[in-house]
Amino acid sequence: MPDDPAYQQEIIQAHDDALAGGGAGYLDPRTGLFVLSARFLAARGTCCGRGCRHCPYVK
Repeated sequence: MPDDPAYQQEIIQAHDDALAGGGAGYLDPRTGLFVLSARFLAARGTCCGRGCRHCPYVK
């Protein structure tokens, strides 16, 4: 996650909004890239190994 605390808060809020809305993910507030939510990634059942921001399988 980026080191900027304000950016971290933006990411957390966007992720929380996606979870609340039942979405698979959200648009990163600064880059505009689509980021998958932890819920979506967990439903996949395994880690894909791509270093997803909200991967629930991180060791």
